[in-house]
Amino acid sequence: MARYPQAILVSCEIPWDENENLMEDVFRKEVQVTLQRGFNHLYIFGTAGEGHAVDTPRFQRIVEIFREETQGRSVHPMVGVIGLSTANIVERLGFAYDMGFRTFQISLPSWGVLNDTELMTFFRDVCNTFPDADFLHYNLPRAKRILNGSHYRRLIDAVPNLVATKTTSGGLEGAADLMKHSSELQHFFGERNFPHGAMLGECSLLASWAPASPHKTRELFDAGRRGDWGRLFDLQQAFHAMTVDVLGQVRDDEHIDGAYDKMLVRLGGMEEMPLRLLSPYQGFTEEQYQQCKAVLHERYPDWVARE
Repeated sequence: MARYPQAILVSCEIPWDENENLMEDVFRKEVQVTLQRGFNHLYIFGTAGEGHAVDTPRFQRIVEIFREETQGRSVHPMVGVIGLSTANIVERLGFAYDMGFRTFQISLPSWGVLNDTELMTFFRDVCNTFPDADFLHYNLPRAKRILNGSHYRRLIDAVPNLVATKTTSGGLEGAADLMKHSSELQHFFGERNFPHGAMLGECSLLASWAPASPHKTRELFDAGRRGDWGRLFDLQQAFHAMTVDVLGQVRDDEHIDGAYDKMLVRLGGMEEMPLRLLSPYQGFTEEQYQQCKAVLHERYPDWVARE
């Protein structure tokens, strides 16, 4: 049995005004809309949520608001921390911990690639600082080292409160390796590799498209849980086609993840969500958004979020 419950995990993006100030009302509404649509595992400060870009005052204020909007409900909120050192990460985790959060998302320090000894030291030093908290490892190429099932196997035995991973790369081979060697962890896969993981056992969905197509997101997850392989892979192909058609015209190597995720929030009906990112990162233009919106509504009208 996995250490963390099976779920759909959804990111909440951070809205900034023209002066890079937090738009509190818009952020509160985004969290509320996410909950109203039935998603109760949500998080802040992955790459899409600009966890790499916020300064400490912004981090603290957003954590405070996130706590206010999720406290006292049947919600499983998660706070992410991206940093260049154990000390940086533990400091921010400590603030969120003192606010009452007990589930966190961490990535490896990325200034230099961690060797095996440093990898173990990092997880022990971070996770053991908060022994009554649960940790998800954000397993992404930006950290310069992708962990496989064998890496996690060693960590599972040494770090009891490492409970989950978030891995969207690797396809069938990568999903099979994680599911085979580290099934004690709850693996959150993306729309592309969730079906591969679901064929091999219990796993979870990191839902990038949830803000724009919540009902199809839930359908994909449910098909995987009940083992409806035909429907599951039909939906996988459909998500792929929609991604290519809707976002393909703006996809390039010049935009970081948050640019696309803010686009998806807007496509889900939250027109208040600005497309801008914190300096120095580049968001999409209003014209690009309108192009994507036109394709979505013309070719995929049944996939658009229903109010």
